[in-house]
Amino acid sequence: PWRAFFFYNRAPFGRLAIDILLQQIINGLVLGSMYALLALGYTMVDGIINLINFAHGEVLMVGALTSWTVVGVLQQYAPGMAGWLMLVISLVCACVVAAGLNFAIEKIAYKPLRNAPKLAPLITAIGVSILLQTLAMVIWKPNYKSFPTLLPSDPIPVAGAVITPTQILILAVTAVALALLMWLVNGTKLGRAMRATAENPRVATLMGVKPDIVISATFMIGAVLAALAGVMWASNYGTVQHGMGFLPGLKAFTAAVFGGIGNLAGAVVGGILLGLIEAIASGYIGDLTGGVLGSHYADIFAFVVLIAVLTLRPSGLLGERVSDRA
Repeated sequence: PWRAFFFYNRAPFGRLAIDILLQQIINGLVLGSMYALLALGYTMVDGIINLINFAHGEVLMVGALTSWTVVGVLQQYAPGMAGWLMLVISLVCACVVAAGLNFAIEKIAYKPLRNAPKLAPLITAIGVSILLQTLAMVIWKPNYKSFPTLLPSDPIPVAGAVITPTQILILAVTAVALALLMWLVNGTKLGRAMRATAENPRVATLMGVKPDIVISATFMIGAVLAALAGVMWASNYGTVQHGMGFLPGLKAFTAAVFGGIGNLAGAVVGGILLGLIEAIASGYIGDLTGGVLGSHYADIFAFVVLIAVLTLRPSGLLGERVSDRA
């Protein structure tokens, strides 16, 4: 009898476990896509001026709150407008505001410190992060706000799992944004200037490149990617708040280091892997352990893997071991 009981229950459990795994892979790809968008901003800025912009997560937050504000205005004055059009308009506005914000941050906070010791820009970045959180709390108030559902919410079945139209949009937007960024960096004049500035700013200046313009453009491009991630994050999770950018920003920085800071492909790989690790740990492993290791402990798995990778390969998965610039 015990054998019959075992084999009777093993098959359903196996199917359940596989379904959970597939669902968490989908969730992980969606989460990792947003991490990848944000991580690209970190790795681009670090590659150009060797600066970790710890205020980058707050740019995500400002983009999400700007989108929430624009959607609210559109719902009030144009209630008949299609939800997808509201999302597109709010996304464009969020990108413009985020780009302007990052441009101002670079000019006011970081440009005067380019030749300062590395600790000064780091402390300044943390200060800018706190300042942006405080200003957002004053402007938008500290309470959690519900981000309206602008796309159909009916889940689409996929081989035993489900995916929502919003998640499909996140994956599509991320793929398009990454393709455009790779084309920009590798196939345009601005991209060549960015790569030249990252290689050697002094030599790039002699070749006619204007580093100030390149650095400002890099900050603005990173801000647009952060705004995209912020609006997608708000659409997927349905809430916005002044402190929402801190943890995604920390995770995206982790993803950038995980994949290899300064490497665009590494940022994407690191973001996707980090999202998969979190999702599988919180869902699949959490189910197998009866909820003991669930979503509340997902961060543990992500950072344990990060520590293991950096212990074995300090430059990250795709990072190259290079000497410091003279």
